[in-house]
Amino acid sequence: MAKDKKNFEESMKSLEEIVEALERGELPLDESIEMFQKGIELSKFCSKRLDEIEKKITVLIEDENGELHEEKFQVESL
Repeated sequence: MAKDKKNFEESMKSLEEIVEALERGELPLDESIEMFQKGIELSKFCSKRLDEIEKKITVLIEDENGELHEEKFQVESL
């Protein structure tokens, strides 16, 4: 998937289209399996891309003295 140079937004759109097609349940079994596999690849790509971006994000925190401190961005687990 990365070798296709697709960006995150295009990958998400493709993944949404695959999910919609699979949810309709009108595809032949072989085509459903093929689309499911492509969906897994897209999902992995998007997840990896989000992880990469998350590592780049920093947050500026203002303390009680009004000074700004840079901290790594922490995502709360659901």
